[in-house]
Amino acid sequence: MPPPATRSALLRRQFDLTWSLFEYHLERLEPEDFLWEPAPLCWTVRRSPDGTWVPDWADTEPDPVPVPTVAWVSWHIGWWWSVTLDHARGRQPRDRTDVTWPGEGAPTVEWLRDLRTQWLAVLDDLTDTDLDATALFPRPDDPTYTVADMLAWANAELMKNVTEIGQLRLLRAAS
Repeated sequence: MPPPATRSALLRRQFDLTWSLFEYHLERLEPEDFLWEPAPLCWTVRRSPDGTWVPDWADTEPDPVPVPTVAWVSWHIGWWWSVTLDHARGRQPRDRTDVTWPGEGAPTVEWLRDLRTQWLAVLDDLTDTDLDATALFPRPDDPTYTVADMLAWANAELMKNVTEIGQLRLLRAAS
C-alpha cells in the first residue's frame, strides 16, 4: 500500500485535474467566443475610452444575476487568482480595478497559462507548516481559515469557472 498523500500533493492533484479540463476548453476557444453574449442580461468586459478593458461590476450582486461572457469569467479568474497569488506570496494584494483583461483569444489564454505557472510554483513550495498558517483571503474575519483552506477554495473556484467557460463555449458552438 502506498503511503498517504500529503495535503500539498492532494491540492496539486486537485488543481492538475481541474487544469486538464480547462486546457480542453482553452485549446478550443475562438476569439469570437469571448465576447459572445448568451442572454439579454449579461456581464462582459467593455473597452474604456483609454482602450483598456473594464469588467461589468456591482458591489452588491444583482437579482437576477447577469449571465457572464467568457471574457468576464476569464477576467474574473485572472482577478481572484492574481489576488490569491499575492496573498500566498506575502505581497500587497491588488485591487480589483488593477487587474486588466488582456483581450480576446491568445492574449487571455497566455495570461491564464502564466497564472497557472505562478500557481504551480506556490503549490510546489508549500510545507505542512505553510498550509497550517492563517490566511486572510478570501475570509479575513475567520481566524481558523488556513492557507490550505485558501488553496482548496482557489482550486474549487477555478473548477467552477472552468465549467462556466466550457458551458458558454458549448452553447455558442451549438447556437
